[in-house]
Amino acid sequence: MTAQPFIPFALPDIDEAEITEVVDSLCSGWVTTGPKTKRFESDFAEFIGGNCEAIAVNSATAGLHLALEAIGISSGDEVITTPYTFTATAEVIRYLGAHPVFVDIDPNTFNIDPNKIEAAITPKTKAIIPVHFAGLACEMENILTVARKYQLKVVEDAAHALPTYYRGQLIGSLESDVTVFSFYATKTITTGEGGMIVTRNPDIANRCKIMRLHGISRDAFDRYTSNKPSWQYEVLAPGFKYNLTDLASSIGIHQLKKANRFQKRRQEMAEHYTSEFSDLPLLAPPSAFVGDIHAWHLYVLRLKLEASIPRDQFIEEMIKRGIGCSVHFIPLHLHPYWRDTYKLKAEDFPHALATYNQALSLPMYTKMTVEDQTRVIAAVRDILT
Repeated sequence: MTAQPFIPFALPDIDEAEITEVVDSLCSGWVTTGPKTKRFESDFAEFIGGNCEAIAVNSATAGLHLALEAIGISSGDEVITTPYTFTATAEVIRYLGAHPVFVDIDPNTFNIDPNKIEAAITPKTKAIIPVHFAGLACEMENILTVARKYQLKVVEDAAHALPTYYRGQLIGSLESDVTVFSFYATKTITTGEGGMIVTRNPDIANRCKIMRLHGISRDAFDRYTSNKPSWQYEVLAPGFKYNLTDLASSIGIHQLKKANRFQKRRQEMAEHYTSEFSDLPLLAPPSAFVGDIHAWHLYVLRLKLEASIPRDQFIEEMIKRGIGCSVHFIPLHLHPYWRDTYKLKAEDFPHALATYNQALSLPMYTKMTVEDQTRVIAAVRDILT
């Protein structure tokens, strides 16, 4: 009997449109930041709407770093965020000499609990970074209300949230100061590596544009495509090397066109999983509120305490059956750096801890076939029954 092929946790969904666009960029001779990146930024701003600016960068981590720098976060400041996220969300705060202040999650949504944010505010607090976990929007109305009350900036970590809607509005079009998206290989759309900063504040946009490319007054595209002498530039600040290439943007241009179709397929898959698991000892992930849209970047289930097998062993059994799984996330306060630097204990954030101990992410990507998903469902049922 021939062994069944391994089902990975995630695969990008790329076809001839992206390949042709990349080849066109290669043939053009312009492979770094240039006309394709400008086009991707323009398309993305139009997709988000609301008279915004979109600034392409080489990762969402870079985007968050630039956003915090642009809003003025500096040494000694505090930024409130969630421990239930990837380390990039918090590490960018440390890049600037500031300190993350963690607030526990709502166990029903996995997102930061908006009712606990106000108690974490001190005179040093300057901003809040909510994370739209798995593609489900945070309670942004409550978060923005608290931010306005205390004159705090809001930078949304929307790495999982394209396209996500909150109260009928697309994430990226709310009243936050900045929203940052990710195009990493596993995300809902991909450029391989990459990210996008979205803001309606021209001062923030201009600062991000300058700082993403060494702090110079003009970017390479402007200087090298001008038909007039344009070699002069000024270094305005010690910036970074965070620009997105045209090769990556060539992929993004066509991935963006598919974003809504990809979301619909992921939602179909998520609903199918939830339906098929309804009689098993597990908790399905939360859906979006009525009228909103969940991007369904991840499908994170939680094993109930009465399940016949612990989480880690469950993942091992899935691997034996040729199916890749993952865990999103190991809470930051359990990692040595964050734990030791800020003298945190596992029980400091009980909801994040309990969710982590039960949670695992199943494969869910648009290149999965119906047969692939049927295999995953059968494996889960086999292990738990």
